[in-house]
Amino acid sequence: MIRITELRLPLNHAEHELRPAIVARLGLDDSQLLNFTVFKRSYDARKKTAIVLIYTLDCELADEAGVLARFADDAHIKPTPDTGYHFVGQAPVDFFTAERKRPVVIGFGPCGIFAALILAQMGLRPIVLERGKSVRERTKDTWGLWRESQLHPESNVQFGEGGAGTFSDGKLWSQISDPRFLTRKVLSEFVKAGAPEEILYVSKPHIGTFRLVSMVIKMRAEIEALGGEIRFEQKVTDVLIEDGPDGKHIRGLTLESGEQLATDHVVLALGHSARDSFTMLHQRGVFMEAKPFSIGYRIEHPQSIIDAARFGPNAGNEILGAADYKLVHHAKNGRSVYSFCMCPGGTVVAATSEPMRVVTNGMSQYSRNERNANAGIVVGISPQDYRQDGKSEGPVSPLDGMAFQRIWESRAYELGEGAYRAPGALVGDFIKRQRSKVLGSVEPSYKPGVTLTDLQQKGFGSLPDYCLDAIREALPAFERQIKGFSMADAVLTGVETRTSSPLRITRGRDYQSLNVKGLYPAGEGAGYAGGIMSAGVDGIEVAEALGRSLLGQAD
Repeated sequence: MIRITELRLPLNHAEHELRPAIVARLGLDDSQLLNFTVFKRSYDARKKTAIVLIYTLDCELADEAGVLARFADDAHIKPTPDTGYHFVGQAPVDFFTAERKRPVVIGFGPCGIFAALILAQMGLRPIVLERGKSVRERTKDTWGLWRESQLHPESNVQFGEGGAGTFSDGKLWSQISDPRFLTRKVLSEFVKAGAPEEILYVSKPHIGTFRLVSMVIKMRAEIEALGGEIRFEQKVTDVLIEDGPDGKHIRGLTLESGEQLATDHVVLALGHSARDSFTMLHQRGVFMEAKPFSIGYRIEHPQSIIDAARFGPNAGNEILGAADYKLVHHAKNGRSVYSFCMCPGGTVVAATSEPMRVVTNGMSQYSRNERNANAGIVVGISPQDYRQDGKSEGPVSPLDGMAFQRIWESRAYELGEGAYRAPGALVGDFIKRQRSKVLGSVEPSYKPGVTLTDLQQKGFGSLPDYCLDAIREALPAFERQIKGFSMADAVLTGVETRTSSPLRITRGRDYQSLNVKGLYPAGEGAGYAGGIMSAGVDGIEVAEALGRSLLGQAD
């Protein structure tokens, strides 16, 4: 097989035109092209009136060696790489004995799911501990917050089977380096669990919440069929760490029920909102450090505005779908403002996991056909910004970021006037530094509801002053890239504080904690991923490292 990259065709080309384009590119007779498949399809929309599709194709030819020799200097015609997944090892049937303990995965979001799946496929029979409920029960509880303002602290957007990614846009792309094509493994497992096959080749695949729910259930069933065990509503409250001749080792876990579980290998796939778990691990001396993250608002526009700005006369094209965007502005005060987790045709959702705090996030269904587009408009902050000890030098406590997040989440609850309503403002009023009183053409989608207010109250607004100044400057700047972005009645809803984990549970090259052997920090909560795809890939890599360690004990 050979791979052709960067083969360009007009947006509205007929399907039958692809084969002749391949033959022409390779300078072959049609009979010499035996078969081909589309590996990836993206688009170039820089010229709105002449959008083109860009293909990566794998071709089976009658004379592949001859073609490769003719195009030896062409970077876009090469042998097809091996994109299949290869396990690092396989446990024998009788691997586990009384002395050899099963590995444990804490958390069953995207990272925990793939860590558990790979371990199960290697025959290592993981035990999964998830503090929340199964995904269907969790969905009911989450809707309870959105519709009735009833928060379940252990069953919500952040906690439960499927993790925070379940209530998101279901984006399945990432900018991580992927020389081993692990993203392909993630996508393939999703397709096996019921995702549409198009996610294997479209440039920005997504699934949406409803499809993710059924897929998660099928992946759970596979893990269990392979000998894994998933336990819901099993919150880990303590870790047993012992000193050994070569340092500290994990030896077990204590659950909220009082049960103790002995194990020598633990994957920490906690998610970025497991604040009580972070505190417990810090108290037990597990090495962690403060890291940068971002805070801001959700912004909503009519999706039609974004489609027109991005695609011009091609807006509404079925192949292009609902348009997205990615924006960055470097403000005069030195802050970077950028769009985050853009959800075309989606909704803004209540994403808090703690009482009397408001957190926003974005979500879309597979169809992406809701009226509004939304995205986070967030400002980067550093540990020095959120340190709580008042000092100007020295290390920042890794727990200070959580305290900082809580300040603004609690303030948002106050400004929203309770019942988990979110504070909001029209973009025009925000830029003019005035209170919003009446909605315009954009109806905010956040449930339980939005309270219009002044997000920039003097003394104690909805965000730190440096964030407010940077966002106020960025909105008109974004208008120059997307016409209509700073429209007066677009809506800002606050606050977005959980863009990523506020700390990193640092690990070494062997994927283990720097100071506790057998402990494998993973995914978003540990500071090593951001989104479904990167979390899934990190779960695979951590499972491989754990598998090497565990299987190596039998050598």
